[in-house]
Amino acid sequence: MDYKIVHVPEKQRFETEQECVVAYVEYQVKGDSFDIVSTQVPQPLEGRGVGTSLVRFAYQYAVDNGLKPKATCPFAAIWLKRHPEYQ
Repeated sequence: MDYKIVHVPEKQRFETEQECVVAYVEYQVKGDSFDIVSTQVPQPLEGRGVGTSLVRFAYQYAVDNGLKPKATCPFAAIWLKRHPEYQ
């Protein structure tokens, strides 16, 4: 499913709102690396692919801007292993 995801650079995160609930990934940029440090999907949105959509969107942003995807967040780390095209 496609979610409307917005970049909130002042908070260093990408977020989506569904059913009045906000899910997001937080990131840090250091040099040429783009590190997702946290993925937060509230319980009402779990199991719908929201986290996966957020991580994919964030890493596509990184690649499009010449940054190397990294993952401190365990969820994002698993996602990167499954998608070597982003490494």
